[in-house]
Formats: sequence, structure tokens, C-alpha cells
Amino acid sequence: MDFNVPALITGGASGLGASTARALAARGAKVALLDVYLDAAQTLAAELGGVGIKCDVTSGESAEAAIAAAAAAHGPARILVNCAGIGTAARTVSKKGPFPLDVFSRVIQVNLIGTFNMIRLAATAMSELNVLGEERGVIINTASVAAYEGQIGQAAYSASKGGVVGMTLPIARDLAQFGIRVMTIAPGLFLTPMLQGLPEDAQRSLGAQVPFPSRLGNPTEYAALAAHIVENPMLNGETIRLDGAIRMAPR
Repeated sequence: MDFNVPALITGGASGLGASTARALAARGAKVALLDVYLDAAQTLAAELGGVGIKCDVTSGESAEAAIAAAAAAHGPARILVNCAGIGTAARTVSKKGPFPLDVFSRVIQVNLIGTFNMIRLAATAMSELNVLGEERGVIINTASVAAYEGQIGQAAYSASKGGVVGMTLPIARDLAQFGIRVMTIAPGLFLTPMLQGLPEDAQRSLGAQVPFPSRLGNPTEYAALAAHIVENPMLNGETIRLDGAIRMAPR
């Protein structure tokens, strides 16, 4: 896929999404940063020559409105990168009792259903575009190594990311008829806002668990892989672990 096309990045105001927005914009993409944190999205978008749009990925109406606003600014998107997500840590049973069902549901709603919500809407718009080269569009999702080795307390998070991994191939098969590719990246331990809040010694300790390179991943490395997926038409229907060969221990 050519980079000189409109792109949607959910969770684009920070972390992996922000880094991906920078990488795509640097290559010529017209980026729309979709995020619940509008001020941050607009600030970064202004720097990148793009647009920041408020979007709740769990809402069909909000997502439709955001995609329409991005199309009005740049034209219909040919690239979607799903980086919006949340995490929580709670045991299935603890001293406080059972895992709160509303907390479990919220994680699934944002990480899994929110991802599918954006896919279904963006892909519908892409399917109506002319073929550009060999394809009409490309969609990149964000899972996690927790989809494979969820740690203690990660039942909700692992389930949500496992769902993203599980739906990658069938959606790629669904959308093949339209010339739309679907890929997923499963990062390991990355220096995102969640981990940046930890003390430096804790960050070093986590990084030391990674076989090689023995450090936390940089969001620019996620962005570099996302950019490669965009430009490599044979990447389709697969999840790529980006983790320095780490395999997570129970805790």
C-alpha cells in the first residue's frame, strides 16, 4: 500500500498509536488520530499536519462519526491501525471476592469489541474504493503476548487480546474479496504510558526479563513494524509477536 493515503489511528494520542501516527505521517500519510482524549489528539495531529477526532471505539455512533469526520478532512481511509486499549489486573477470586463482572466486560468492550467495531466500519468504507495497486486497504490490530501467556490477574486482558488474535485470520478471509488485508501485532513489554508510570528500577527489572534485546520495547519499533506491514502486500491474516523472544512467567 502506498503511504500517501488517508490513515486512521485509534488510541493515536499516546503510546503505540502516537508513535505509529508519527511514522505514517513521516512517510506521507494523511493521519487522523482517533482518541477519547481529544486535546492530546489534536495537539499531536497539529504537529503532524493531521486531524484529531474524539472517538469512543466501543460506540457504533461515535466510531461512525469519527470515520466520517476523518473522511471529510482527508478522504476515505485506506489504512486503519487499532491501538486503542485498556488494561486491568485482578484475580478471578481474591480476598475482595470474585472478579467484578463489569470490569471484565469493560476490558472486552474496549479491546475486543472496540477493535471489531472499527474494523467493520472502516472496512465497509474501504470496500467501496477503487483498487490502488493490488489492494483497497490494510488494517492493523494490536494484541499482546498476554494473548498467549497471560499472567496472574490478566484474565480479562488476555481474553480480550486473545480474541483479537483469534479473529485476525477469519476477518482477513472475509475481506480478501475486497482486497483488504488484516494483520495483528502482539507486542511484549513496551515503554508505553502504562509502564512509564513505574519507577526506573522497576522498568529495568522488567526489561531484564526480555532475552534480547534485554530492555523494554520502544514504541518506534512497533511503528516500524506497522509501516512495514502497510508496504508489504504479502503480509495478511497473521499475528506477529514483537517481543524480543520473551515468554511471560505466571507473575
